[in-house]
Amino acid sequence: MVSHLQCILSWGLLFLSVEARVVRRSDVRSLFTNSAWSPNTTITFPGSDGFVDATERWSVFKEPTYAAAVSPATEKDVAQAVKIATSNCIPFLATGARHGYTTTFSNLKNGVAIDLSQFNSIKVDKSTGIMTIGGGVRLDEIYDPVFEAGYEFQIGTASCPGVVGLTLGAGVGPWAGVHGLLLDALLSMRVVTANGSAITVSQSSHPDLFWAMRGAGANFGVVVSATYQLQPQTNNGQILVADILVPAAKAPAYFNLLQSYDGGRLPQHLSISSFMSWNATINDLQITASWAYLGPEDEGLKEFQPLFDLDPIIGALKVYPYNKVIQTVAFGADAYICQDGGIHDIYTVNARNISAQTYQAVFRDVSTFFAQNPAFQASSIQVAIFPNNAALAVPSASTAYPWRDTIVYVDIELGWGGDSSLEKLAAQVGVKWRKQFAATSGYPQLAAYVNSAHGDEKLESIYGADKLPRLLALKKIWDPSNVFRFNNPIHS
Repeated sequence: MVSHLQCILSWGLLFLSVEARVVRRSDVRSLFTNSAWSPNTTITFPGSDGFVDATERWSVFKEPTYAAAVSPATEKDVAQAVKIATSNCIPFLATGARHGYTTTFSNLKNGVAIDLSQFNSIKVDKSTGIMTIGGGVRLDEIYDPVFEAGYEFQIGTASCPGVVGLTLGAGVGPWAGVHGLLLDALLSMRVVTANGSAITVSQSSHPDLFWAMRGAGANFGVVVSATYQLQPQTNNGQILVADILVPAAKAPAYFNLLQSYDGGRLPQHLSISSFMSWNATINDLQITASWAYLGPEDEGLKEFQPLFDLDPIIGALKVYPYNKVIQTVAFGADAYICQDGGIHDIYTVNARNISAQTYQAVFRDVSTFFAQNPAFQASSIQVAIFPNNAALAVPSASTAYPWRDTIVYVDIELGWGGDSSLEKLAAQVGVKWRKQFAATSGYPQLAAYVNSAHGDEKLESIYGADKLPRLLALKKIWDPSNVFRFNNPIHS
């Protein structure tokens, strides 16, 4: 394999020299089109509809750029695409649902997209509760097969991300108190490594790599398929949800209620997702929230009573089946959240404390900022409080993910109409609010969930100071040329 040192200074010029050969940018087309592929594999280029279908992303902020896209139909073709790219110093990125976010994606310029959308198979064994899916499967595609087989699976708060991509970073979500993290359900993977080999990775096959890929997986390979252990349905798959709206005047009381769950007092079956967002009708900041209870309705109503005592505006109070809840709750926000092609500039904070004082201080600041800068009024801040009982039951040392004790996931999601002059202002407030949340997070420094990391954080903030040395050592073994370097990369 050509080393990264041979490639790094040359790509981006008019040509590059590799082992006494010259590979021009224009040759990317011939390199891929002149290779032998299986019948259903497609190669597309900028300017075609197929290329858009293979590369369009959820966020266009700091996105990668491509000279070609390969949509393999077989594992062998994924391996071949990796070999062609690495042997010719062509940077590449493998993608599933293309919902991932980090500014480090923008370091990939004029590379090759390896689009895994054809790896869309879903197989559920009803007798064992074992599910095997392709690397391009999205969350919304597994809801029905899992539910209809009588099982549940860890899910996030949106239906559009890819299952495997979420898993490689951990896969946090509202049911971590009952089912743990997505990576806790992972049994094995088929992975194409940096040298183009296709291998099985599990606890019994390359266990060191299995450890690393559960929390830092984007740094080590392309996952073609993954096998999971599903969980039996809780409460027959029925979930009680209250969608509420809290006006600004009641925000302090609401934040005090959230803080009452600090110190291990959050019930195992209760999750709370709250959003600070602008109400254009009344020109004021508000809180919208979804309280969800994975258990009997009567128990859930008792848990919701402190919320009802605040007398919020209740938009909906209803029991939903597992396979419909994400796409229905939060006033149907999922359809809006999952629209492709927007600007999403995200700053994230993990916390093991709940701080009403911090939330209220940020709320006041956000209210003033949105009022003074209307271009940002479609932005929001999510404060997701998820129980961690089952996540904590798994020993921290068993996977690379470092933040099992997190109970609060803060996402500061900034968007604007495309005026590039606003990018600097967004960075200023994003960093400022991130710092405010981090100050009372309970961690000694910023802790950031890798799947939402901005890309400017220290590696210790993403991967944990205690996990990073082992990850760096494994990176040298499995990807010595650093070909997997565009998704919050590990580097020495």
